[in-house]
Amino acid sequence: MLFDSSLRKELSRSFGVAVIVLVTVVMTMTLIRTLGMASRGSFNPSDVMLVMGYTVLAYLPTLLTMGLLIAIMATLSRMYGDHEMVIWMGSGCGLVSVLRSVSRFAWPVLAGVAVLALVILPWTNMRIEEMKSQYEKRSDIDRIEPGQFQESADGTRVFFVEKNNTHLQSGTHVFIAATESGKETMTSAQSGRIEILNGGRFIRLDRGQRLEVLPDVPDFKISEFEQYGLRVGNEVLNETQDRSVNTRTTFALLQNLNSVNLAELSWRMGLIFASINFVIIGVVSAGFNPRSGRSVNLLFALFSFIIYYNFLTLGQNWIATGRLSWGVLMISLHGGVFVTAVLWLIMYHNHWHPYRYGRSLFKGWLGQRPQGAL
Repeated sequence: MLFDSSLRKELSRSFGVAVIVLVTVVMTMTLIRTLGMASRGSFNPSDVMLVMGYTVLAYLPTLLTMGLLIAIMATLSRMYGDHEMVIWMGSGCGLVSVLRSVSRFAWPVLAGVAVLALVILPWTNMRIEEMKSQYEKRSDIDRIEPGQFQESADGTRVFFVEKNNTHLQSGTHVFIAATESGKETMTSAQSGRIEILNGGRFIRLDRGQRLEVLPDVPDFKISEFEQYGLRVGNEVLNETQDRSVNTRTTFALLQNLNSVNLAELSWRMGLIFASINFVIIGVVSAGFNPRSGRSVNLLFALFSFIIYYNFLTLGQNWIATGRLSWGVLMISLHGGVFVTAVLWLIMYHNHWHPYRYGRSLFKGWLGQRPQGAL
């Protein structure tokens, strides 16, 4: 059909442009935020681009839905403004035919949103969490930076090296402050180097002194040494800690339907239902008032998008805290929006305009009033 092919071709162009612009904006914002997190020590600076890529991939279901809505609104608003829709509707193509053609274009995008929300989203969150965890659990030696005070992984030691050589294998003017078994120690040395003994990593300090302060004791102990060895941690990372709920697979969430898992499941399922509802909303709202201009309809759709996703976040929090059940949220929010959009579509498809009937009833009521009545 000519209408179907021309509409899908224009939708493809508008969708491609919208997604490219949205991804570019999100990448810029994500890059700035990731660089700030890397500067605070949350990520390895060398992994900034990788973290940014995973973050954008996590946002992709929302970006695809917004891009699809913008493409539908831009295409249909232009057709209404140029009176093309009047010609097509005069030839028998109503809003249901428009929705059918738009659905043929949108179903691959909706399928992609479903895959991203149910499979890719938890995987990207898990990869980001793993990189963050590995960087936080790196060994004490890897934390040492020349000229900077660095804290150990367990928070019991603070290291300082004024200058290092041969990739941190040796350094000068070493300072180590530690708290062990309630005892505070401060060790300084002219130089130090890393040695591996019996599978463990040690720092061998040369020509220094050690200050020990015991709790509840006013005295302190100072000792000098020519050589002193200090173990600086294990190389094995603990991977047994519980991960965040947004890193769990959808299958794992379904196996344990507690309030926290249901809240995360409502978010992922909500991304899919929202994308379906916005296809109908875009088709209906594009012809709401063609005389008001294209920007008004687009702003209405974008505000609807923002409000819808805010309700998704609010519903997720309510489910997690037990204030709302998962079924009530699915039926009231997504089901309510779907029914409202379908009724709106049927009303415009059949040219039912309640305000016209209300105006005619009002005029009839005025005509039946006695003369001279106020």
